[in-house]
Amino acid sequence: MNTPMLLEMAADGMGDRVALGSARDGLTYAGLLDRARRVAAVVAEAGAERLVFVAQNSALLPALLFGSGLAGVPFVPVNYRLADGQLRAILARTAPAVAIVDDDAVGRISGVDGLTVLSPAALEARLEAATPAEAGFVDPDEIAVLLYTSGTTGEPKAAVLRHKHLASYVISTVEFMGAADDHAALVSVPPYHVAGMATILTSVYGGRRLVYLPQFDPRRWVDVARDEGITHAMVVPTMLGRILDVVETRGEKLPGLLHLAYGGGRMPTPVLERALEVLPAVGYVNAYGLTETASTIATLGPDDHRAAFTSVDPAVRARLGSVGRPLPSLEVEIRDPEGKSLPPGERGEIFVRGEQVAGEYLSSGNTPGPPGHGRSALTTDGWFPTNDGGWLDDAGFLFVEGRLDDVIVRGAENLSPGEIEDTLLTHPAVADAGVVGIPDDEWGETVGAVVVLEPGAETTVEELQGWVRDRLRSSRMPTVIRFRSELPYNETGKLLRRVLRTELTQPPAAG
Repeated sequence: MNTPMLLEMAADGMGDRVALGSARDGLTYAGLLDRARRVAAVVAEAGAERLVFVAQNSALLPALLFGSGLAGVPFVPVNYRLADGQLRAILARTAPAVAIVDDDAVGRISGVDGLTVLSPAALEARLEAATPAEAGFVDPDEIAVLLYTSGTTGEPKAAVLRHKHLASYVISTVEFMGAADDHAALVSVPPYHVAGMATILTSVYGGRRLVYLPQFDPRRWVDVARDEGITHAMVVPTMLGRILDVVETRGEKLPGLLHLAYGGGRMPTPVLERALEVLPAVGYVNAYGLTETASTIATLGPDDHRAAFTSVDPAVRARLGSVGRPLPSLEVEIRDPEGKSLPPGERGEIFVRGEQVAGEYLSSGNTPGPPGHGRSALTTDGWFPTNDGGWLDDAGFLFVEGRLDDVIVRGAENLSPGEIEDTLLTHPAVADAGVVGIPDDEWGETVGAVVVLEPGAETTVEELQGWVRDRLRSSRMPTVIRFRSELPYNETGKLLRRVLRTELTQPPAAG
């Protein structure tokens, strides 16, 4: 199975159903397949070995993703927010390529050899003139998508997702043509995030209409969700809090919204509890996954959310902070540093194995090589070490405690930043909190926190320290607390802990 087959099946089974855009005059599945074949023709004519996208979210994306597959080349959505030098370096690694680039970004990449640069408007003109490519054989072992890591500590790595990985994820999690005629998904996560790619594939296979926001804006998100009858959406944690602010301020109900998935970062429990109170009819889904696993590993479904939220059993209530149970098609284990599998309740590194798991990176900047010639992070028996710490409870619910690099090691004790953050967030004056480990001569590391206060609220370092000490214990009490107007997040909702760590290890600013 390859990814273009997902669209071909959808076009055969529901060709007249609207696949993209407004329900009134959007593009049908048959029309989307035609556009994808035209994209394939444009790529083939250019002699490109990649199809690159350096732009904001756009309704062009589904045709580009499927069209690159039909052309037999990888699709490479790149973060347009990168610094010029890093962006140019990545694009040089993709050449020879066709690059779809927003008008205001063309100047930033001028002079990169081997690129055929097209604005969205120029691409549209070429698609109009193109003859749709004939369907050909697409090897499931070939690369479908390359997603570049953030590269914050070095040169970005290109994570490899082959057709077989993505197709396996889709067919094991989605019922073909299972969506109702009026189901519509609102896409606001960035195109260079694996969730952006997975949303296209799962929506098309299931028969759900796709509606795009160029960039996330909470007011616009609520407007589109209401006006377009959005039933499904995926957000990152920072988005959800801002959406709830708009919904509460306006008194919106969003009665059509059935299913709201979240992921990409840790969801603070207080934010989730607020969502369950403000929009109780919505079915919430925590989707935990990685780029290297072709999206979702485990899900906490709507029934799980409601059961945990209403339970008086502490063990069940705690599952609101879990990512749910692993997908039936995957195996998940918790292992110690020596690689030994651990029983429920013991903390270690999360390992995952299954057909959708790629765990592979390009072995060189410009040459993907034949299947299997990338640099694999898989063990010899196919397990992928996620570098996420976590544990399983007795019922199989998975709790993720963040990147192993983020765990605070105080003396011989491992402390979870998320546990301390959640405790700070229960203080009535605290709007947001980030916790990291900072160097300490006595303990090796100690707890540092950066706190954002609610508008007009006041508190002190000493009060917050006492708040944590009384609810957890003294070893988890932040020894250093700084106040900030906002926390640094990247565009996919991950807290930039390295920024906080640097800030907390510097002397306080004067004044």
